[in-house]
Amino acid sequence: MEECQQGGCSAQQAQQQKQQEQEQSVKDTLSKIKHKFVVMSGKGGVGKTSVSVNLAMALAEKGYHVGIMDVDVHGPDVPRMLGLTGLLTGNGKKLSPMKYSDNLAAISIEGLMPDKDSAVIWRGPLKHSAITQFVSDVDWGDLDFLIVDSPPGTGDEPMSVAQTIPDAQAIIVTTPQEVALSDVRKSINFCSKLETPVFGVIENMSGYACPHCGETIELFGSGGGEKTAKQFGLTFLGRIPFDPNMVKSGDAGQSYMQAYIDSPVTKAFDQIVERMGKLV
Repeated sequence: MEECQQGGCSAQQAQQQKQQEQEQSVKDTLSKIKHKFVVMSGKGGVGKTSVSVNLAMALAEKGYHVGIMDVDVHGPDVPRMLGLTGLLTGNGKKLSPMKYSDNLAAISIEGLMPDKDSAVIWRGPLKHSAITQFVSDVDWGDLDFLIVDSPPGTGDEPMSVAQTIPDAQAIIVTTPQEVALSDVRKSINFCSKLETPVFGVIENMSGYACPHCGETIELFGSGGGEKTAKQFGLTFLGRIPFDPNMVKSGDAGQSYMQAYIDSPVTKAFDQIVERMGKLV
C-alpha cells in the first residue's frame, strides 16, 4: 500500500513538473511575439478565415514576420487557403510551422493528420491541450504578429486562446445584415467577460461592384458593422467588399492581393494592416 501511494505521489509530481515546464514554454514562446490577435466571428459564413489569411499575407508582404495559428480543429481551412500541404516536421523537441514565405508560417491540426478528410471528434479538454501545444511545442521564433484564426462562436477554442494567450487582442469579423450583427454582439460581450481587448470590428462582404456597369450592389446591406462598433465604443477597422476572386484565390492557395493589387479589397486590407503596423 505504501509503495502504491509513493508511486501515485511520484506520478502526480511528474505531471505537475510537466505542466510547469509547458507553462514556462508558453511564456518563453509568447515573449518572442510582439503582437497577438485572435480573429473571431459570432457566426459562420462571414469570411472570418479568409480575413485571417489575407491579414496575415498582407502583413507579411509589408515585411513583418507573421505566424498564423489555425485553432479551428473541426474545420482547419488555413493550410488549404495558403496552398500548404504535407505533415508538420520538427527537430525532436519542437515542431516547425509550415512555411508559406520567408515572412509567413502557419500551424494547424491538419498538419498532424495523414488523412486530411478525417473528422476530429474532440471534447473541450483535448481542444485546450492542442491549442496550448500549438504555442508551447512549436518553434515560432521571433514574430511581429501572431494571427489566431478561431472557429465561429464563443465556445472552447476562443476561450482556450484567451487563457493561453492572455494579452491577445480580438478582431471581430461580421457581415452587414442584422442576423450576423446580433451574433457579433455576443462575441463582444464574450471578450468583455474574459477581459480580452477588442482591437476592432471588420465588416466583410460589404457591397459588390458589378463587373459590367460598376454599380455597387449591397448584397447583405451596409453599415451594420460600423454601427455596432460605435454602439459598443469600439474601433471600426473598415469595410471589405465582396469579390468572387477572393474565393478563387483561397481555393487555389494563392495570394489575392498579389494578383489584384489595385482592387478595392486589397486597398481595404492595406488600410487595416497600416493601422496594425503602427503597433510595432
